[in-house]
Amino acid sequence: MNEVLNTGNDKNTIKADVIKISWPVLVELLLSSLFGMVDMMMIGRISDTALAAASVASVGITNQPLFMGLSLVQALNVGATAMISRYHGAKQNHRIENVLRHVMLFSMLLLAIPLSILGLYFTNPIMTFLGAQADALLAGRIYFKIIMVGFLFQSLNMSMSAALRGIGETKIPMRVNLFCNFLNVIGNAVLIYGLLGFPQMGIAGAGLSTALSNVVASLLLLGYLLKGEKDVKLNIKTKFSYDKNVMRNLIKIGVPASMEQVILRVGIIMFFRIIAGLGTVIYAAHNIALSILSLSFQPGQAFGIAAATLVGRELGAKNTDKAEEYAKATRSIGSMISTIMAVIFFFFGAQIVGFYTKDPVIIKNTSNVLRIIALVQPFQSSQLILAGALRGAGDTFWPLVTTFVGIVLIRVIIAHLLVNIFGYGLTGAWVAVFIDQIIRWAFIYFRFRTDKWKYIKFR
Repeated sequence: MNEVLNTGNDKNTIKADVIKISWPVLVELLLSSLFGMVDMMMIGRISDTALAAASVASVGITNQPLFMGLSLVQALNVGATAMISRYHGAKQNHRIENVLRHVMLFSMLLLAIPLSILGLYFTNPIMTFLGAQADALLAGRIYFKIIMVGFLFQSLNMSMSAALRGIGETKIPMRVNLFCNFLNVIGNAVLIYGLLGFPQMGIAGAGLSTALSNVVASLLLLGYLLKGEKDVKLNIKTKFSYDKNVMRNLIKIGVPASMEQVILRVGIIMFFRIIAGLGTVIYAAHNIALSILSLSFQPGQAFGIAAATLVGRELGAKNTDKAEEYAKATRSIGSMISTIMAVIFFFFGAQIVGFYTKDPVIIKNTSNVLRIIALVQPFQSSQLILAGALRGAGDTFWPLVTTFVGIVLIRVIIAHLLVNIFGYGLTGAWVAVFIDQIIRWAFIYFRFRTDKWKYIKFR
């Protein structure tokens, strides 16, 4: 009887830990996506409908190189989170600050600064390559440049937030990001439409507001770390000391994660080019679908982050069985939330799209896509959460293989066939996404079942 009670108490403790770490990340990501949706709605409701469609399309085009850059930074941060959670679980907190210093410095010098310069210098060629037609290029050129400057601060924010999440501190990043996203929405309203005496800047105003909110977030997070109130802290009086073991761990974990993100973004760019050929209006419908998808994406992402933190912590404490229990608990809770969202998308898709635009063609196409997205949800959520658990253990090779197979060999090829050969349009492209997600879920699930991720060693 006592054993049964203890087992029940352990399960309740595990669920409580999962929820404690997950809910701030989930709230942060969900509300950030909602704020992003509001941004897109504001741009989509510019009075000139042709300019509005071109602006929405140019935002979607800009997001692709931006997301690639952020994904590369995040890949390096995966190594930092895995290391910090492992050291935290092993009670080696004295090693945490040095990991933070390494990841902040190298993410800026190796990724953020070079990529930002490339984006600023090659704005027109990049947008044209991604399928921008003349109207989208004209509307979004300045927006692209402003976003590339803001990318520097956004990268810095991601490194600091990843380090805090590595010790299970998820409330501080949540508070900072929600405050700055709120500022961004206010700034968008003022600068897009020219309120309170400011000039009417349209899409350029949206870019400026976003960049400034990233600057504010950097200052707030940096200020918190300098106070040194948690195990993750920065002391400006301490000189930077290069540690080859830290770099080896970052490379071991981060290189496969970076390659995964490169493959992911290249595949998505190829996918986007297929859809861009359908015209600006259909491309705008696709971008609205992506904006809404980002909302459904967040439970998987949030619980994946929680899984990475908890799995890394338990492996650091040599509790391999408990690490598996945490991974399964995060998958269970996260998938349940994603399923609820899927039901909403399936039955109320048209109403949701109506907040973005009044164009009947866009509403029809995007509503069809949302029904497909609803079917994707259970597979996508489970895949994201278990992949997060693998990354928290330092197992980043199999997510790389999974992404290559799913995105390049499945999504792009099937989308080409369904869109360009058989003429199924936007719906055909998203059927390819559905098949891709099922394949990726299967790969990640079977890798997790092997238990090999439990025995990866760090220096």
